[in-house]
Amino acid sequence: MSGQLGSVVLYTRKRDEMIAFYSRFFGYEALHTPGDRIVELMPPAGGLALLLHPAAKGQRAGQSLVKLVFDVEDVAAFRAEAETGGLAFGTIHQADGYVFSNAKDPAGNPVQISSRAFRAAPND
Repeated sequence: MSGQLGSVVLYTRKRDEMIAFYSRFFGYEALHTPGDRIVELMPPAGGLALLLHPAAKGQRAGQSLVKLVFDVEDVAAFRAEAETGGLAFGTIHQADGYVFSNAKDPAGNPVQISSRAFRAAPND
């Protein structure tokens, strides 16, 4: 049996800020059905959907075991453009054939931009 990861649930008390953040910086479109507590954020070119769910009183903001990684070819260019829009990423780190940089969304969840998906295939 197999399955495909189709969405990630993000618990938040900052729904409107989260919608604005993921729409502005990553091109997601918000879909909300009246009466539904969950807002679906759909990616512009297919891929993983983000589901915004209201956080319970006992859930602490920013306490997360998940990091959202967005594939971008040019991390430095994306980082610079995001900064002009108000999103500050941290230092660009060099890894094994790719680079990455980290930030936080309005609810304190970690997000990363990474060129890992575009790295050259290792030689066999």
